[in-house]
Amino acid sequence: MIVLKSERDLEAMRPACALAGTVLDEIAAFVQPGVTTRDIDEFAASRIRHFGAKSAFLGYRKYPCQICISVNEQVVHGLAGPRVLRMGDIVSLDVGVIYNGFIGDTARTVAVGGCDVPAQKLMDVTEKALYEGIAQALPGGRVVDISRAIQNYVEGNGFSTVREFVGHGVGRTMHEEPQVPNFVDGKSSPKLRPGMTLAIEPMVNSGLPGVKVLNDGWTVVTQDGSLSAHFEHTVLITESEPEILTWPEKVPSKLKVS
Repeated sequence: MIVLKSERDLEAMRPACALAGTVLDEIAAFVQPGVTTRDIDEFAASRIRHFGAKSAFLGYRKYPCQICISVNEQVVHGLAGPRVLRMGDIVSLDVGVIYNGFIGDTARTVAVGGCDVPAQKLMDVTEKALYEGIAQALPGGRVVDISRAIQNYVEGNGFSTVREFVGHGVGRTMHEEPQVPNFVDGKSSPKLRPGMTLAIEPMVNSGLPGVKVLNDGWTVVTQDGSLSAHFEHTVLITESEPEILTWPEKVPSKLKVS
């Protein structure tokens, strides 16, 4: 069942989403050569606590980390550990927080001290694909309109979208209906209605779309070892233009870091 958010729900959910965006901004700024993925996860924990929120990921289906940190060929759900980030790596940071009883979910891929041109193009295309999808998040349309826009932009630039993992509804729980694929899957597609809140999140590979899960049971990597990037926003379907809820500047002033 698709949950439509009331205005009262949104009064609580907007700060949660904005908070997730602020935490992601701070984590992205923390990333530099020489830090470990565990350092990043511990920093994320401190910033989430600072705002009086909780990680939406820690303990979810027994996930052991505060955020998902995926490096280079890792697509999503990477685990924090002793790995040291090096100049030229790209790292995907996926942040989910619980605040006011609602979840904010957002992700971004960043370069560690800079990267080469192909890696930068992958990140640029993935981010632009996200906004191509968001532009189709309009009342009266269908989820497949978002999927088609993402797929067309990604494939038009010579990359591929991951099939096994998709976007989703989000609200009081992490994964709500509907699913939001980053490709046209040929299935019936729900109509977009005001009050729907969607985590739109293209996962894009520089090579083929195939992925596999490592022996840790979580980390998803590209089958061919190619680079992958991931960008995500939580988006509200309104009566007119889509509202991106995970913009960090929407954090209430009382919660902002001085």
